[in-house]
Amino acid sequence: MIVLENEGYDTTFGPSSKAPYLSQTLPPQGVLLSQYYGTGHVSLDNYLAMLSGQAATNETRGDCQIFADFNLTGITPDGQAIGSGCVYPATIKTLPDQLHAIGKSWRGYMEDMGNDPARESATCGHPVLNGADHTQSPESPSAAVPAGDQYATRHNPFVYFHSIVDSPSCNANVVNLNQLPADLKTESQTPNFVFITPNLCNDGHDAPCVTGAPGGLNSADLFLRKWVPAIMNSPAYQRGGLIVITFDEGGLTVKPNPAGGYIVSAAGETCCTEKPGPNIGVFPQSSQLGPYTLTYQGMGGDRTGTVLISSR
Repeated sequence: MIVLENEGYDTTFGPSSKAPYLSQTLPPQGVLLSQYYGTGHVSLDNYLAMLSGQAATNETRGDCQIFADFNLTGITPDGQAIGSGCVYPATIKTLPDQLHAIGKSWRGYMEDMGNDPARESATCGHPVLNGADHTQSPESPSAAVPAGDQYATRHNPFVYFHSIVDSPSCNANVVNLNQLPADLKTESQTPNFVFITPNLCNDGHDAPCVTGAPGGLNSADLFLRKWVPAIMNSPAYQRGGLIVITFDEGGLTVKPNPAGGYIVSAAGETCCTEKPGPNIGVFPQSSQLGPYTLTYQGMGGDRTGTVLISSR
């Protein structure tokens, strides 16, 4: 599973797409899901939903600027955690927990994680609990960090669950992307579930990037051109593998605010009888995130599209 950032369906898969490999080359090899939607805005709430099925909190909708412990006050009959915060207690389980329970392996590969050890570890990299998240912005290349550091904790859902971060499996299984080539060499080394997060440039989030690369769909497409063939050539993929290329959310509209800062808006469209969960209230909504005034007409993450490619 490869997760990219912040583009709506028409931008990515339309006739003027800046990602021809993703929009034109790959879909004929599999299937394009044209009615695939994010669950919310901005980023983190979507990543957590992918890994656990948990709906958003006000904090995760704001990308958890503070890496705050989740204050659990209850659980709904369908398993939704009631409360506020970001890092869920060990009682809230995830896909990795389910895989471990049935003897299946998993691993998350995070590009750039650990490039700057002063910001985050190279394995299970995350801020200090209840401290500020210093990975909210990319770090430019420097003498101390020649490649820069474009890792973002908010794009690494594994570290928001105590069932993972409090276990040795986090250091063993949440690793830098540079470990993937070695793991792809043999079927036995390749995890049953692989989750790949490119850095803030290669996932399309930033444009331009702090390294001087173009970013956006241009850089995302180049990332896919490198990594998708490497995965397809691996023994594990050729024995019945499935590649999922998706986006966290649809694109946002950003306009200058006459009063200062920016107004960020989204339709918030949903799919498939999505419910808002117990923690975020009713829509439309407006909130403040730094200089950005966020306005959402609906709770959803809008249409993104997803490509599936199988070896069978």
